[in-house]
Amino acid sequence: MDHRALIASLPPDAKDRLQQRSDRAGLRHLAGYLALLGVTSTGIVLQVPLWPLLILPQGILLVFLFTLSHECTHKTPFKTGWLNDVIGHLVSVPIALPFTWFRYFHLAHHKWTSHPEKDPELGGKPRPQDRLSLLIYLSGWPYWSEMTRVLFQNAFGRIDAPYLPARQHKAMRVEARLLLALYLAAALSLIASPLLLWLWVLPVLIGQPFLRLYLLAEHGLCPPVANMLENSRTTFTNRIVRFVAWNMPYHAEHHAFPNVPFHQLPALHGWTREHLKSTSDGYSEFTGDYLRSVKLQ
Repeated sequence: MDHRALIASLPPDAKDRLQQRSDRAGLRHLAGYLALLGVTSTGIVLQVPLWPLLILPQGILLVFLFTLSHECTHKTPFKTGWLNDVIGHLVSVPIALPFTWFRYFHLAHHKWTSHPEKDPELGGKPRPQDRLSLLIYLSGWPYWSEMTRVLFQNAFGRIDAPYLPARQHKAMRVEARLLLALYLAAALSLIASPLLLWLWVLPVLIGQPFLRLYLLAEHGLCPPVANMLENSRTTFTNRIVRFVAWNMPYHAEHHAFPNVPFHQLPALHGWTREHLKSTSDGYSEFTGDYLRSVKLQ
């Protein structure tokens, strides 16, 4: 059974429940996330004993804001529409991800998942196929360099990707210019104080490889077919990872039914589990499988 047939087979009342958004669920999850980030940030600012050890969890929490930004592109984490937009823009700032641009980039990814030419996540290139390309990918360099290119192109160049609607070009240009101005101000602040270096710059650089490995598992080693239960991977993992990633380890479920908010994905998994084609028992298992697939061991 493919994802279309599976979703069509759901009872109407179950389908309605699965699509119910909730400000309470979203804000509660966000409050817990920000509380953790507040603890690590406070420890760094106050330079508590062994405070440099906090840079890694700080970085992981910052880069995994990507998963909330991603959810906000679907307008699912919160019932109130403007909350999705405002929070989506705010959490995208630390990771240099222009939110308006990303919404249409990501919707195109959903439409053309793993299509070798049309999926913008692939950009016409295969996923890492050898030791060097994998190390470069995990370093985060392709992400940071691409986001720099996108920001400058959106701010001062021509916006011409086919999946970016013309009606949004002005908003994307304003967004990119505001972000570049903000990053310039942040860079200048380092002259007076290294605080942002320890709170933001160094953490996101150190945390990025963890996000890259997580994202590689979403579609890596999955066949380029139309069935979302096969071209996307669900990774069985612990509650901590699911919390930090806003339940996106249930990624096949998310691609099969994108209107389902993060807090309903475990329930959707109950309907999809026996039909999933691509799964891994944890990120360690996926990593081992990926290394073997590119003959790195």
